[in-house]
Amino acid sequence: MNQTTNAAVITPEQLLEHWQGHRKLTRKTIEAFPDDKLFTYSIGGMRPFSELVMEFIDMTGPGITGIQSGEWKKFGEDSRPKPATKAALLARWDEVTELLNSTWPNIKPERFQERELAFGQWDGTVYWSVLYFIDNEIHHRGQGFVYLRSLGIEPPPFWNRQ
Repeated sequence: MNQTTNAAVITPEQLLEHWQGHRKLTRKTIEAFPDDKLFTYSIGGMRPFSELVMEFIDMTGPGITGIQSGEWKKFGEDSRPKPATKAALLARWDEVTELLNSTWPNIKPERFQERELAFGQWDGTVYWSVLYFIDNEIHHRGQGFVYLRSLGIEPPPFWNRQ
């Protein structure tokens, strides 16, 4: 059976819902950190969780803009000062969430199949970039879970993305 179809396994709307589910879980992970540990605590020389969160922010905000427009900045080019408190970090997180929600509907479905050099360094299809952004967040959120457990704090259930 060698039929070619244009049937999608997942719609752009479903992909956004999946991504936002992971973002909700990451937000809960940020909230679980004690204020005095979010910016300082690390194990084995790994980066504090706040730095990982900034990586997600720096990837998602400019990434969704690059996906929509085809114009990419270099990774981490945001000139604004990094948040110094949990409240400020969560506010920046929420700002990027709103940008993602407002920009996503403007992306034509065929755009996901186009090739891009994301951030001037990662060559692949747009859908590959989106999956990479999600995978990177999941990977580093796991690090946050390890930090929380080592602090005696139960992380949020990984399956609860509500």
